Amino acid sequence: MTSFELRRSQHEKKKKSLAPDFISSQALLLLVEEDRKNVLNKVPLLLNIEKDPKTFSEAMSSRDASFFREAVNDEMDSIMSNQTWVLVDLPPGFKPISSKWVFRRKYNSDGSLQTFKARLVAKGFKQRNSIDYFDTYAPVARLTSIKVLFAIASLNNLYVHQMDVKTAFLNGDLDEEIYMEQPEGFVLPGNEKNVCKLVKSLYGLKESPKQWHEKFYSVILSHGFKHNNADKCIYFKFTNDFDVIICLYVDDLLIFGTNMQGVDDTKKYLTSQFKMKDLGKVDTILGVKVNKHSGGYSLCQSHYIEKVLLKFNYLKFKEANTPYDSSIKLLENSGRVVAQLEYASVIGSLMYVMHCTRPDIAFAVCKMSRFTSNPSVEHWKAIGRILGYLKRIINLGLSYNDYPEVLEGYSDASWVPIQEIINPLLVGFLQLLEERFLGLQRNKTCITHSTMESEFIALVAAGKEAEWLRNLLFDIMMWPQPMPSISLYCDSEATLSRAYNKVYNGKSKHISLRHEYVKQLIADDVINIVYVMTNKNLADPLTKGLTRDLVKDTSFGMRLKPLNNKVTNDGNPTM
Repeated sequence: MTSFELRRSQHEKKKKSLAPDFISSQALLLLVEEDRKNVLNKVPLLLNIEKDPKTFSEAMSSRDASFFREAVNDEMDSIMSNQTWVLVDLPPGFKPISSKWVFRRKYNSDGSLQTFKARLVAKGFKQRNSIDYFDTYAPVARLTSIKVLFAIASLNNLYVHQMDVKTAFLNGDLDEEIYMEQPEGFVLPGNEKNVCKLVKSLYGLKESPKQWHEKFYSVILSHGFKHNNADKCIYFKFTNDFDVIICLYVDDLLIFGTNMQGVDDTKKYLTSQFKMKDLGKVDTILGVKVNKHSGGYSLCQSHYIEKVLLKFNYLKFKEANTPYDSSIKLLENSGRVVAQLEYASVIGSLMYVMHCTRPDIAFAVCKMSRFTSNPSVEHWKAIGRILGYLKRIINLGLSYNDYPEVLEGYSDASWVPIQEIINPLLVGFLQLLEERFLGLQRNKTCITHSTMESEFIALVAAGKEAEWLRNLLFDIMMWPQPMPSISLYCDSEATLSRAYNKVYNGKSKHISLRHEYVKQLIADDVINIVYVMTNKNLADPLTKGLTRDLVKDTSFGMRLKPLNNKVTNDGNPTM
């Protein structure tokens, strides 16, 4: 076997300069002969953003070739130092897979150019099931888990830092025998017929996420950490000197600590095991901006929403007071499809905003997502209204404070007659940690026969989430133990009566199992159900379109606050 080694030039590395047309004329005065990092720091905003190159030859012939060449060398350095493969002759009966280079220009949240990235990706779509790979599943932290941790960080005044694992997927050990052609631009002279036998996982392989998670799992547990039973991507370590919680989302890590000693100790250990990038205090995670204020932390996606609004600015939408107009009856489109791909794109962007930080648009987004396969002009107008609503109150975000530890939930449902079969049942619930929104779920496919049945199904969904949150917090010693039962608020007296009725009459067999499940949760003191008036039900905006005042009140109830913190005389935020 012949090991693959990079040939390095013996010439002294010279500082690079950018071509005069790399940036706009407004930034030309900043152009000096500097290395990549210094140049990028001196250019605050790139107005002429180019498309990323699609091939290796295109990148090497572009105006940014020197930057991409350095990014390629950095990637190969990581691969070789990690001993990802060895060069061998291809054994009989094996067929090598190929690879490609993927190039990206990465930008900061303010639009400034951050760095150039190059990634060698194996063409895993050519792998054969049960031959080149077996299991591929790899868990990631739930968004709800991340929001729970920020709520706990606000309650306990925790330090929150962020780290990034460089070339994370290269750390996984492969169990299968996989061969790959030598990457373009790095074919070793004299060994052109050799192939790379993969020893470690590589980006693009189907089993790479699973192998990376198993590697991180074994490494972090060997340092005294334990995993959370409710979320396998949350690890904790509680000692006499400090408490530390790690949240892993693929290659992004959030480190929560009671003091800097625990945070620094964790960083030092992770750096000794993997190639890490220390990002310091948390700033942005998964496209969500994190701000530290006097009372705790706040989460906002204003910069992400700005990008969405800019992308779909051609719709010429107007600002709106509510995300949905209930007076308009939207039906399935029986005519010509209008921009289906663009419609699906905007729905995907809005759903991400909805799940992360903006539950106030939940009903409108889920309503419009039903028409993704065949949108019409009327559906596009409704999408424009959602965008106009976001434009009007773009700086709204979740705010976490150091309030007493209280976990409660709200459930609601909207039942309609069978003739409107396109919308037979809307189910919504949300869980609140010390009056902060954590998560929601809104889609159910079963058809119910009454309002009570639909409300009961919503209550069951809320109960499942409450049980999961209880299990999540059970392993976090920062949360007071023993935990009291979780109050679930429901605005249907008939549903409460059914839930607490120990005798089941058997007339509604399709919800009998749900009835038994709720009774068991009540008996185990996991939940208790409390009646709340409809106008006080914070889950109301998840199931129906509301008026301006109700949208304002429910948003404030879920503690959605604008970043400028302006409030009206009644104590509510300006919207």
